[in-house]
Amino acid sequence: MKNSKVVPLRIPEHLDELAALCAEAQHTDKATALRQWIHQGAAHYVVDLVAEGRVSAGRAAELLDLTVHDVYHLAEVHGIELGASDEQRRQSRALAAKLVRGHP
Repeated sequence: MKNSKVVPLRIPEHLDELAALCAEAQHTDKATALRQWIHQGAAHYVVDLVAEGRVSAGRAAELLDLTVHDVYHLAEVHGIELGASDEQRRQSRALAAKLVRGHP
């Protein structure tokens, strides 16, 4: 595991039981199951941040140790649209047309 850090973590007993069930089903240990859950939650959270414009796709890729392409794929999997909205695209086209008309 790349640049990992030991962090003490207190979780509710029911999540500990669920992690044990998950670990058994996936033939792994509870710590691995918990790490997978944390990574999945972090990925969804960071994609939300990108969608809100609070973090760039490049920064999200750095935080998740993925490529930008992977971040866009994650967004698609989670049903989150990244990039400009239809209204923003319309405004951009209008501004570009105005700028082109204003220059000889």
